[in-house]
Amino acid sequence: MRVLLVNMPWASIDLPSLALGILKRSVDERVPGARAEVMHANIDYVDWVTKRADFTLRDYEYYSLASYFIGCGDWVFSSALYGDPEWRLAEFTEGTQGKVDGPRLAQARSLHAIAEDFVRETAARIVDMAPDVVGLTSTFQQNAAALALARQVKELAPRIRTVMGGANCDGQQGEAVHRNFAFVDFVVRGEGEESFPALLNALRDGGDLAGVPGLCHRDARGRSVVNPMSTRPLPPAAILSPDYTGYFERLARSGARSWVEPKLVVESARGCWWGEKHHCTFCGLNGSFMQFRSKNPAAFYDEIMKLSQEHRVLDMYVVDNILDMTYLKSLLPRLTESGYGFRLQYEIKSNMRRHQLQVLVDAGVVYVQPGIENLNSRVLSLMDKGVTGCQNVRMLRDASTVGLCVAWNYLHGFPGEEAENYEDVIDQIPALEHLNPPGGPAGRIAVERFSPYFNNPGLGFRDLRPAKQYRIIYDLPESEMFDLAYIFDVPHQGVSQEIVDRLNAALTTWQESHVGSRLVHADLGDRIVLANTRRAFDWTVLELTSPYEVALFRLLDQPHAVAAAARKLRAPDPSEGPGDPAAVPVVHAWDDPSEATVRATLEHWLALGVVFSDGGQYVHVAPAAANQELLRIGYLKERENRAATDRAPSLEATPA
Repeated sequence: MRVLLVNMPWASIDLPSLALGILKRSVDERVPGARAEVMHANIDYVDWVTKRADFTLRDYEYYSLASYFIGCGDWVFSSALYGDPEWRLAEFTEGTQGKVDGPRLAQARSLHAIAEDFVRETAARIVDMAPDVVGLTSTFQQNAAALALARQVKELAPRIRTVMGGANCDGQQGEAVHRNFAFVDFVVRGEGEESFPALLNALRDGGDLAGVPGLCHRDARGRSVVNPMSTRPLPPAAILSPDYTGYFERLARSGARSWVEPKLVVESARGCWWGEKHHCTFCGLNGSFMQFRSKNPAAFYDEIMKLSQEHRVLDMYVVDNILDMTYLKSLLPRLTESGYGFRLQYEIKSNMRRHQLQVLVDAGVVYVQPGIENLNSRVLSLMDKGVTGCQNVRMLRDASTVGLCVAWNYLHGFPGEEAENYEDVIDQIPALEHLNPPGGPAGRIAVERFSPYFNNPGLGFRDLRPAKQYRIIYDLPESEMFDLAYIFDVPHQGVSQEIVDRLNAALTTWQESHVGSRLVHADLGDRIVLANTRRAFDWTVLELTSPYEVALFRLLDQPHAVAAAARKLRAPDPSEGPGDPAAVPVVHAWDDPSEATVRATLEHWLALGVVFSDGGQYVHVAPAAANQELLRIGYLKERENRAATDRAPSLEATPA
């Protein structure tokens, strides 16, 4: 049996497909007599389209991820899905008004007009390869392209079995795909390394398809039949490492090789240990299986080492939804000791401490997604995030200290949020401009399938409709689109647009000012020195010299309320030993600080931009001095600009 696994646009081109890498290995090892091959049609598309249009990496990334919530990538291939180069042109133009500028709109229309040519050529190549089964993965904006290819393959060679799977086929979504697109023979839902080989074995042996968990198939009368999904997630030992044979060779032959530095995609865990206890209200990422499972650290270490040695690549994107905290003492120290110099990306929880972040950095983690989402504790509680605004700011500060790049988004639109939850943060954003800003403007939350907001109308969203993009892409009844959709339109909740505009103005200034902004501190024992270049504060050097100020600043390494800070400043010095009658107060040479004294100091520091305040707590915002500017993207360019400015007067004064 010959199995061809296809990765259509708009899958990222700098990453091999983890899903298809796992399926390739599962077919080769678990289906006797079968061999699987992966077609990197996403890379094929780059070479195809750059011969026909002015097209860049930034363009590809726009259709791949940046336009996900307006559906541009899927709409481009909807013309191929329905065999109409003018499919829903007017609807797309109207639906994206104000969201897509003129040049991008013109490009999308142009790509839309020629998409069927690419799909047709790809289908012809597949038929010439004569596979028995074609498997198509669908995640993010791959759905229309994958469906279009399945349609063309089926029309050219009805004997070829077409199978779809992936995140866009989980649960009811997979049922809707199978019901509405007859050219898709099978849909695999859930964890495919178990059900896909079972399907292939049943097809080879003429076995009963009813025993394949989660499978959508057709009966003798052509009606869609849906098998129950497995209620037991795969144990971690059964989660296979991927086989990336062919990806790096294909990229090396492509014009895209000059666009990207390829990375390995690895997976150490599935599910979310925080979500098992407190499912973040807006998050639908884990789909049908929330249960957290992580690989044995020794086994995952061996997997990483083998992949890096085989492909000679040290950059790795770890797709886990959250870091297994036990890895801080098991896996990560081994990576540090390996001496390989890995460069890893990981998703973590934002309340990790500095010493834990240092473990990540030592192991080669350079980029984290901590799920910050907001800087106000009340809004974070509405999300059920389990962190405070001060803890999120602490994360940004400590990441700067240890040299971690932080990717995060600012979200709004939660039922129950109020203007004051944003106004106080807006006022304090100038104090944070030296820290890693969010990646773009504040985004209104989208209601995602599988999230508590989707499953529980009592949380505030009752009138759900499939997002507008689905009506532009698909020709389906509303009820079918509801089952197909992952994103849903809802009546707006939360703060007014005026507040959002003010927030976005502050975030834009943050992003623009970040490269030139500095705030660091040096603890010299008897005093603390802070250096500042942030635009909103006119001081450059601040020295804290009194023992009281030094102790309070050190205490604010962690978030504290006024009363707690005053109490700890008056507490016996732990260095004197517990219960020691000679124990003296921490304050030593000054009067015991009252709450009023502490509050006055904190309000003064707030005005100087030294601390951040939220929910009655304070935390200082000054990373420890460690040459942070050398780690900044854009630092060298900034230095050149400054040098050019410094030279200008002398050049003008030089006689001709």
